[in-house]
Amino acid sequence: MVKMIQDNTGRFAKRPFFTEKELDSDCERLIRELLQKRRGKVEYPVLTDDLTVLIENHDAELDCYADLKAYGDDVEGVTEFFPDKGPKVSISAHISGDDRRENRYRTTLTHEFGHVKFHGPLWAEKFATGDLLDRRPHANKAVSKRDNILNAPQSDWMEWQAGYISGALLMPVTPVRRLVSDYCSPRELHGNIHVTSDHAAVLTQMVMERFAVSEEAARVRLLKLNLVTTTTGQASLFG
Repeated sequence: MVKMIQDNTGRFAKRPFFTEKELDSDCERLIRELLQKRRGKVEYPVLTDDLTVLIENHDAELDCYADLKAYGDDVEGVTEFFPDKGPKVSISAHISGDDRRENRYRTTLTHEFGHVKFHGPLWAEKFATGDLLDRRPHANKAVSKRDNILNAPQSDWMEWQAGYISGALLMPVTPVRRLVSDYCSPRELHGNIHVTSDHAAVLTQMVMERFAVSEEAARVRLLKLNLVTTTTGQASLFG
């Protein structure tokens, strides 16, 4: 049962509270089940086609080549919810149609899936109670701006959760921790690895290559898992 707490943003009366451990566990389970069903084995990186199927398997319509300029030049994904059918996920053609932005496209797909899977019930409740008479623009939509796809501030809880979910799907916690452990153990690296260090640069590159993500996405994921840090000290990486 998901813990519900007051939504201080005022968008909903209550909003879900997930610990990072809960999100990591749920996302790794989801991606493992998908890969096992589609590929017969679990291996990374997750293919982009698998990510589109993940969205469609959750009763969502997917438009990968949408024109989202009406929402602003910095909007790369929109998920729209309806009372009588599943949600619609729209991804900006600006990123999906450009091979150089493949990693950005993958990150946006998983971010929008976070809204579909983890936030859809909030809109369903509003529709069920007749509480969606909100006249604010885009009241039935989650609008995802470029700067919030990966690392939104925690005060914007919905975008923060979707960003964490994106990283947890593309870079599941167990193989990421194993990759870091395999690198650190023979080098006897048992304390904090600072984000600006050579070791952090190597780990970031390894995560990029293993999971087909951008440098920024890899770094954010390592930071959120406390596998690299912005502080100094001797805390255990895996304790």
